[in-house]
Amino acid sequence: MPSSIFTGRHTADNSEDIVVFIIGMRINKRLSIHRWLPVFLSMPGMVKELYTHKSELGFQSAENYFGLRTTAMIQYWRSLDDLLAYSKNGKHLKAWKKFNRLTANNDAVGIYHETYILSKGQYESVYVNMPQYGLGNAAEHMPITLEQQTAKKRLSR
Repeated sequence: MPSSIFTGRHTADNSEDIVVFIIGMRINKRLSIHRWLPVFLSMPGMVKELYTHKSELGFQSAENYFGLRTTAMIQYWRSLDDLLAYSKNGKHLKAWKKFNRLTANNDAVGIYHETYILSKGQYESVYVNMPQYGLGNAAEHMPITLEQQTAKKRLSR
């Protein structure tokens, strides 16, 4: 189902703190499918859990990227506390334990994550003729007004 395109210039409301979490996997040995495929297949269950229980978990939204060797998912969270609570419970904890078991002495696959805490008023965005995307999907998506025409103005709201 295609997303609605919002014509013109839009931005994401930056009046709340938000946490950006980037998580991904890298296939180091492509032919060792039996080693990396179980790791790859653990993610869909976690993603389903996040979208099914968004409000109670504090998960806002996510974007996915797939390369030849590396995948990345950019997630947006309401708070660091919510992200850390999820990391210690649910499907994530089970998948993390399984990953550690499967990758002991196995360099065929790697994973990574990065966490960024964005303070309110300290981030900005612009989307032109785009569907809701990124921060604009995680926070309130709104048209850019005359008072918000530049990045500097959007950051000083």
